[in-house]
Amino acid sequence: MKALLLIDIQNDFLPGGALAVPGGDAILPLVNQLQERFGLVVATQDWHPQNHKSFALQHTGRQVFDVVELQGLEQVLWPDHCVQGTAGAGFSAKLRMHKVEAIFRKGMNPEIDSYSGFYDNGHLKSTGLADYLRGKGITDIYLAGLAADYCVYFSAKDALQEGFKAHIIEDATRAISPEGFEKAKADIKAGGGEIVQSSSLL
Repeated sequence: MKALLLIDIQNDFLPGGALAVPGGDAILPLVNQLQERFGLVVATQDWHPQNHKSFALQHTGRQVFDVVELQGLEQVLWPDHCVQGTAGAGFSAKLRMHKVEAIFRKGMNPEIDSYSGFYDNGHLKSTGLADYLRGKGITDIYLAGLAADYCVYFSAKDALQEGFKAHIIEDATRAISPEGFEKAKADIKAGGGEIVQSSSLL
């Protein structure tokens, strides 16, 4: 059984948003098409409190994209984004949601960031996504969404660690850094995952 996992297709990650991924809106028609090919579609949603420590404004004298340490982990400082209850945290109005069975929120602990849809970055707390998918008999997870080199990558990595087969749909995602995505793809392939194109599914 396969599931489509839609990662953080939220206004703040789209053009005009607080942390826009270049060309992020280009994936929307494709993502909508892909949903029709899957019996199970699940989404993740970045859902940060206003005082989240991954925000550069929470660190005096620090700039966006500076790197600090949070909970013993390297942390990139981001602009404020996907703050709970704001328009930026909402899903794109162009994203069809009628097939999305469940939404898993992440990044709610102000002390640690959460790129993956399965765990926070320190693996301190599970979102329950893995158990949910196992309960539905899912073996293969296909990932689409934003950003390819962060939340899509870390979700795929955790999916593999949880024993699922992980497939990143390359043309249904966009990266913040193309170089970062090349490294991410190599890591996923080395871990037994697969990089596919939407044409193989449509």
